[in-house]
Amino acid sequence: MWKLKIAEGGPWIKSGNNNIGRETWEFDQNFGSNEEKEAVDSAREEFQKNRFRMRHSSDILARMQLAKENNFSFDLQKAEDETPADTNPNAVSEKLRKALSYFSAIQAHDGHWPGDFPGPLFTTATMIIVLYVTESLGITLSLEHRKEICRYLYNRQNIDGGWGLHAEGESSMLSTALNYTALRLLGESVDDGPDMSMPKARKWVHDHGGATMIPILGKVWLSVLGVFEWSGVNPIPPELFLLPSLVPIQPGRLWSHFRMAFIPMSYLYGKKFVGPITKLVMSLREELHIHPYKKIDWKQARKLCAKEDVYNPHTWLQECLSDCLYSFGEPFLTRWPVSYMRMKALQQIAEFLKYEDENSQYICIGAAQKALSMLCCWIENPNSDAFKRHLARVADFLWVGEDGMKVRVCAGQLWDVAFAVQAILACNIAEEYKNTLKKAHDFIKASQIMDNPSGDFSRKYRHISKGGWAFQVADQGWQVSDCTAEALKALLLLSKFSPDIAGDQMETCRLHDAVNVLLSLQNPNGGYGTWELARTYPWMEIFNMTEIYADIMVEHQYVECTSSVIQALVLFHEKCPGHRKDEIDQCIRRATEFIEKLQHDDGSWFGSWGICFTYGTWFAIEGLSAIGQNYGNSTCIRKTCKFLLSKQLCNGGWGESHLSSRTKAYTNLDGEKSHIVNTAWAMLALMKAGQVERDPAPLHKAARLIMSMQLGNGDFPQEEMIGSFLKNGPLCYMAYRNIFPIWALGEYQKLVIQCDLQRPTF
Repeated sequence: MWKLKIAEGGPWIKSGNNNIGRETWEFDQNFGSNEEKEAVDSAREEFQKNRFRMRHSSDILARMQLAKENNFSFDLQKAEDETPADTNPNAVSEKLRKALSYFSAIQAHDGHWPGDFPGPLFTTATMIIVLYVTESLGITLSLEHRKEICRYLYNRQNIDGGWGLHAEGESSMLSTALNYTALRLLGESVDDGPDMSMPKARKWVHDHGGATMIPILGKVWLSVLGVFEWSGVNPIPPELFLLPSLVPIQPGRLWSHFRMAFIPMSYLYGKKFVGPITKLVMSLREELHIHPYKKIDWKQARKLCAKEDVYNPHTWLQECLSDCLYSFGEPFLTRWPVSYMRMKALQQIAEFLKYEDENSQYICIGAAQKALSMLCCWIENPNSDAFKRHLARVADFLWVGEDGMKVRVCAGQLWDVAFAVQAILACNIAEEYKNTLKKAHDFIKASQIMDNPSGDFSRKYRHISKGGWAFQVADQGWQVSDCTAEALKALLLLSKFSPDIAGDQMETCRLHDAVNVLLSLQNPNGGYGTWELARTYPWMEIFNMTEIYADIMVEHQYVECTSSVIQALVLFHEKCPGHRKDEIDQCIRRATEFIEKLQHDDGSWFGSWGICFTYGTWFAIEGLSAIGQNYGNSTCIRKTCKFLLSKQLCNGGWGESHLSSRTKAYTNLDGEKSHIVNTAWAMLALMKAGQVERDPAPLHKAARLIMSMQLGNGDFPQEEMIGSFLKNGPLCYMAYRNIFPIWALGEYQKLVIQCDLQRPTF
């Protein structure tokens, strides 16, 4: 049975805070009782049977183990609570107590809430390709690992035989070709899989033009494996790295996540690296292409992309530039003596990637970037200690659920804890869960980044990080604006409680460090991006080489990040009114103006990191209300209330589809279905805006829906994806289904029930 290990190190693992937040899985055949093993098998069978109806797992393996460790009776059947939903004070308190008891039971001993973080369906395949090429597959993945990864890939296959870009997506060439390849590398034969899965996948690829139709990310990975030719890839010249930093297209000026993928890809392209050409690779050349491999027109193939994959088509300018680089630039740059520039660029990139590896403890900024950096590290020296450290960190990305084992795009330990604390503190019964709060408090304090990146970090295109918080763990080292803000908010809210309830406060000097990070990240337009300041121009998006994502080149500014910072600085100013007062006041004023300018005519805000208008609108309202705006004195907020109320469904809830992000237009879930997290966000926004005083009836209706959805064990059901990135990349935050219903009901209890406003009789 698989065992979840929390905050444990191992060979070649280095940590600055005793591995706080680290999550790894280990297979132990002696772990678990017979009843638990049967329950896990039953959960797997149930998921497999219903996978086309309910696309997401519920993290049963992890939650079952955590509940046991916390002496909580975990009902695996999760029968729905049959108690009629009522909004009287006692009923709300009872629902909250059940929800908080369950949520406390799935907290890890180090204070965070472990969980899956599903996203792109091709991430697992890219890691498998790297492990295969570096001959590390057998070292890193046991037979049990491979069995679970195969289970996951088969479970994620669509009815038509393909795989989507994400779990809810229609089949795409990128995910289908790469996942088919990964299954073959894991030992599956051409005819394996339940219900002829492998032949169906191969047929899907062939029916849609073969692997030459794969987007550029797939072209790079298949070229590395030897199943594609580098002459079929649009140029990714490493020489760009040699450009002065003043040049807009210098890779160091690009958005951090794209930068940390583009730079290693340019290294691979510059090297034209190809792994060992094995019999399996030779076979894949025949399996994935519809024409004989030696007769493929690779020059033409570089321009091909399946229509199912094209979300962000290449611009004519980009096509012209690629043609020029392909026909003239690449031949010129690879000839002596000009080829010296390539050698120098590759050397500098290798040094840059080494710096990033060391400063992120080989976790890197995300799974996609780690796979690329790990491969480049191996190419430089297959026997290096650095590569061994990379291999040791692969386990940090592996996650086991009832759907199988996958490579997570990353994890969100800190992010979830910061929100969880605020949700618990929103409840009148928060003091009953002081042990939960203390552990979470300790986790946040232990997760603060204590130092800047090493050396002259600005020359390595890094921002100050001392005092910030990362999205996941401190060892990763990448500060994020809203993670820093939400962590600071949580700490400041906890400081209002006695140490007996919330634990000891963080030292004031460390709060000052956090404020320094936040003030340093504000852009000239007043808005906040994610990891860094914007370093290049929005027009750079015309050179976006990825067909599958939008807004990937530039560090854009977002309503969510900007709102989080406003809220944190307002709370900080209350606690430390004299510290950098003028700068904080100016920062808040400029950030407020930025948010107000982003509001759409219908009263909504577009959310870039959650689904979608509901998410962005909630954040905007929280930010504006933090500076004293409300329904009575703000036109923005009045328009927002009208927008939200216009989207409320007949059952009292809200249900927004991930298609809102893709189309940039509000789209309901199929069948006008509500979503418990969307409903909670809308409730929180309306309550903050003053809807209670105007007309509480919509809130009563929404609260009743949330309460009716609670399961018998205190959990809430896992539903559709609720996170988002790059317009076309939905994510699934597992803890959101617990955090936000608790938060919404907690605020509802205080603002509505205790105000003794009239409630409708249902």
